[in-house]
Amino acid sequence: MSPVVVKISRRSFSPLPGKPILFCLLMLVLLIILQVQVLAQDSTIVSDQLELDSGWKAPPGVESGRFKNFSVEKWEPLLSPAQKKRRTWLIGGANVVGYGGTMIGLYHSWYKNSPQSKFHTFNDWREWKQVDKVGHLYSAYIESYGSMKMWQWTGMDRKKRIWIGGMSGAVYQTVIEVLDGFSTGWGWSWGDFSANMLGSGALVAQELAWDEQRIKLKFSFHKKNYNDPELNQRSDKLFGNSLAERMLKDYNGQTYWASANLKSFFKNSRLPDWLSVSVGYGAEGLFGGTENIGKDENGTIIFNRPDIKRYRQWFLAPDVDLTKIKTNKKGLKFLFTVLSAFKFPTPSLEYGNGRFRLHALHF
Repeated sequence: MSPVVVKISRRSFSPLPGKPILFCLLMLVLLIILQVQVLAQDSTIVSDQLELDSGWKAPPGVESGRFKNFSVEKWEPLLSPAQKKRRTWLIGGANVVGYGGTMIGLYHSWYKNSPQSKFHTFNDWREWKQVDKVGHLYSAYIESYGSMKMWQWTGMDRKKRIWIGGMSGAVYQTVIEVLDGFSTGWGWSWGDFSANMLGSGALVAQELAWDEQRIKLKFSFHKKNYNDPELNQRSDKLFGNSLAERMLKDYNGQTYWASANLKSFFKNSRLPDWLSVSVGYGAEGLFGGTENIGKDENGTIIFNRPDIKRYRQWFLAPDVDLTKIKTNKKGLKFLFTVLSAFKFPTPSLEYGNGRFRLHALHF
């Protein structure tokens, strides 16, 4: 997201990992608000079968009666033309207001007081052990998922909502890349753009192939505290000292997960519907973009710790797919949908820095 000498030093001093995650969380808030409308008209789950109320119809090829192994996400709202039109206007307006308000907030927070330049690109692929790229992938995926669910509520045709909603995340994030491209301190990043497209593409591909998200992308975070006062001071300088700032900016505490629901792949098995297996990715020892050296705005070195090893981390852990837990409580279904964007805390096995480690509980 910068040219060679000035931009590398600036990005090493002041990273912007929070933008895609912050935008993702703000869009998630918009989804929460709109889901209040959905909850009032959703179908209900009774025992181990899915029953229709007057507001929903079965997916194509499914006859009425008793059904098993069907996710509530596959059912379509049964709406009159007037209802479809009203809901389409509501969702369209909410997207314009929500997205517009979010972009205005991001502009005033990140770009307004930053020097501007002609549009330019920057190769930041080597920075932050690519954790930032995975963050872009995750953010685009979650934004696309939320947008697709909103358009599903309007009664929009299946393929149309998959493409319109599914690619929304990539479009939202691309606008941020354009703003970066005109900022002196950053630049258009082809790596970020590719990650955004891959995140939205992952959602679209699963919907087209399986009509559901069998592999969900998730996020977890734990705040890092160090015994070395210099590292704590550096972390506060780079990432902020509050929990919210650290969650958005500190790559050392972030883990991104691909969580596969086992029952979705083995539908005739006796596995619990909610059981998933997750593979996670993170990194450790990152106190600068490409090296653990920090400079002030005059180029003077103020932090130099080449002794701290920078390395990638891979994780394997069980997970809980909260959306597969059956309940007739609409409030719980709503809560489970929102929380499904985050990894459920469980034990994990880590491989990093050439060795394995077992974590009793991974956040």
